[in-house]
Amino acid sequence: MTEEPRVLTDLDEEGVLQITLNRPLRKNAFDEMQWDALAQTLDSAREDAQVAVAVLTGAGGNFSSGADLSSFSGDPAPARADGKPSGFFACVDAVFAFDKPLLASVQGIAVGGGCTLAVAADIVYVGKSLRMRLPFANLGLVPEIASSYTLQSTIGRQRANELMFTAEWIDAERALEVGLAARAFPDDQLLAATRDKAREIAQWPISALVGIKRTLQVAHQAGIAAAREAEDKEMMLRAGSPENIEAVVAFMEKRTPDFKQFRKKS
Repeated sequence: MTEEPRVLTDLDEEGVLQITLNRPLRKNAFDEMQWDALAQTLDSAREDAQVAVAVLTGAGGNFSSGADLSSFSGDPAPARADGKPSGFFACVDAVFAFDKPLLASVQGIAVGGGCTLAVAADIVYVGKSLRMRLPFANLGLVPEIASSYTLQSTIGRQRANELMFTAEWIDAERALEVGLAARAFPDDQLLAATRDKAREIAQWPISALVGIKRTLQVAHQAGIAAAREAEDKEMMLRAGSPENIEAVVAFMEKRTPDFKQFRKKS
């Protein structure tokens, strides 16, 4: 039986490339193959002269539930031909190297990497069913995909701190309120509305769109690079820590994690 592709693409005559994360039974959770598939798709789209704008969405009514915990084997990752540590790093590189407008059409679950990936997009439109979360504190981890910078630059320091520290759930109304989304639509209208906006953008010269994006990004490049470096260092320290293990075990056992056991008594 042939396995379904992790990412589906559809390029229309207007130059709008729809990129669909395609693991609906796993709520589009990212395994190594899906990180790589998205990286390759974005890299190809960047080089394709027919692509003016990309729209990123998810199959099955959800954007993405983030990293697929069931895909972690604990074994050392094999060496890659591209020299990158994993498909995740290849994908993050591709996201920030993508020099054309990237729109995210986000409904349902958008958690962890599914949330931070959306935050990295240029424009985010959300459906009314949105359930977004930055679950790093409650997993004993730290942010990724440069979200420690991009979230602050998008919604401001205070609001970013609140969402990161509390790991609270964010619905469509809250996403609009804090500035995580440009607009919200009923779920059955979301993708069409996003594609309409993408076509509105795609009518202009691609060279101008690339130039505009370059000028908009230049002030953020140093911050993104610094955030990625800091996040990678902190993640190495936190991943596999007692707190992180407790969080994962509690998730598997469907219980509330007990982090107080790790606090030192004075």
